[in-house]
Amino acid sequence: MTTLTERLCNELALDPTSRAVVDGRVAGGAAVAQALLDVGDDDAVAQAFASVLGLRLASSPSELVPEPAWLARVPLRVWAAARALPLKGADGSDDPLVMAVAVADPLDAAALDAVRVASGGLLPEVVVVPRRLLLVALREHLGVGADTVQSLVEGKGEEARTEVDLADAAEDASIIRLVNQVLQEALERRATDVHFEPFEGRYAVRYRVDGVLVEAKLPAEVRRLQAAIVSRLKILASLDIAEKRLPQDGRIKLRLSGREVDVRVSIIPMLHGEAVVLRLLDRSAALVGLVGTGMGGRDLDIFQHALELPHGIVLVTGPTGSGKTTSLYAGLSRINTPDLKIITIEDPVEYQLDGINQIQVDGKTGLTFAKGLRAILRHDPDVVLIGEIRDRETAEIAVQASLTGHLVLSTLHTNDAPGAVTRLIDMGIEPYLVASTLELVVAQRLVRLLCTHCKRELTQAERVDALAVLPGHSGPLYGPVGCRECNNTGYSGRSGIFESMAMSPTLRHVAGERASTQVLREAADKEGLVSLRDDGLRLVREGKTSVVEVLRNTHAGTLGR
Repeated sequence: MTTLTERLCNELALDPTSRAVVDGRVAGGAAVAQALLDVGDDDAVAQAFASVLGLRLASSPSELVPEPAWLARVPLRVWAAARALPLKGADGSDDPLVMAVAVADPLDAAALDAVRVASGGLLPEVVVVPRRLLLVALREHLGVGADTVQSLVEGKGEEARTEVDLADAAEDASIIRLVNQVLQEALERRATDVHFEPFEGRYAVRYRVDGVLVEAKLPAEVRRLQAAIVSRLKILASLDIAEKRLPQDGRIKLRLSGREVDVRVSIIPMLHGEAVVLRLLDRSAALVGLVGTGMGGRDLDIFQHALELPHGIVLVTGPTGSGKTTSLYAGLSRINTPDLKIITIEDPVEYQLDGINQIQVDGKTGLTFAKGLRAILRHDPDVVLIGEIRDRETAEIAVQASLTGHLVLSTLHTNDAPGAVTRLIDMGIEPYLVASTLELVVAQRLVRLLCTHCKRELTQAERVDALAVLPGHSGPLYGPVGCRECNNTGYSGRSGIFESMAMSPTLRHVAGERASTQVLREAADKEGLVSLRDDGLRLVREGKTSVVEVLRNTHAGTLGR
């Protein structure tokens, strides 16, 4: 007689090698569903279970809408632990004696028994769902850490509303697990920042994904645990949990699912409690090369040429979060060879680069950019990276370093490339020094890339508006749709767009005359400057992003022609 495992393997049409893997995993004590998922994809395994066991199959998000009455009848922690979701019956009814339960593993009798007992004896009608689809639905409808939050609130009862020992609460295993679950989801969604925000009557957690904030789904009861969550984060960052009136900054080193993550922590007292922002830096993620930043051929050639200069200043400009540091790191990685001495001074050091000497600014000890720079120049460097030119003193030392034979790389907050020249002059640097030392200014932004799984071609009517900024374009144009692969945003990942202004003799003369930004831009335009908007439209022509996304990140008055 054919065993159930064999029938499932036959349904999946597994080859002998895959069958041996499944048999070995099951013999070792693994669940049949997990063993099958090791060799097959979620959809195929769910289809096999439904076919062999004669069960109903739910394969789209629209079918995974929970029945509110049954969802409330069983504690959230039971649903979360069982990885199950209650649905309407096969006929769409809400028969009080039958409960349709969506699961990825219909052979998990313990989970189904837990649901049956917690529901007071309701008979589960099993519905098979692909595992990945089910996990997304559970997170959406139950919230991140639903089992943990409800266990904590039920366990503490009224104590959760009163003063408790914050140190003890922060070390509670459930609080630790909740914070880890939030961070884990943030990493899975490719978030760069996590915002914990207290409001009147609720506690919000938001993730910044591809530069846009999206709210995380959490149970409403989490607001009763906000003090313990903040205290947990303070302990991880070695901050003072008793200090609630002043801002605090710290750093955490975590290891989640085998990934090393550096976390920068910023805590600020707000009206309804302390707000926390975490900047996530995944150390296990490989640094992108210059091509990986999205630089086109012209910008790439200009930047690489500047990196090979023996001295001068190279600036990357843009607002916070526009990828300036990533571009500089990519440049350093390219020129990092044993015959060059490279030293960086940063606040903070975001990624550790082998073979490069890195210094972190520390206000508590008085190690400022200016003081660190003076010390660096006595260490015989060839290349110096300054995290940011913030003041006149730092700018003056950078200029002096350039004049004494060093290549200086740094960032500056300006809207466009010509604006960097006037910003340095406004800081107090003599125009002739700016003109003689500055070699290249690269302004950049980050635009979201269209999800390759769901992007669609624009209709003829939609093309009319797009062609207003792309006159003469005859190729296809695409727009966002939204699917489960991109969390229904229509976008996945980001790419840089660039405006590279190499200092020619003409531009040096204009800069030395203390010209305005507008005059500098007009002179640069005559020499072939490609604006941020025009470079963004290059990605639109290539089908990588949308016109709307480029317009959102650029301004016609100063960033385009």
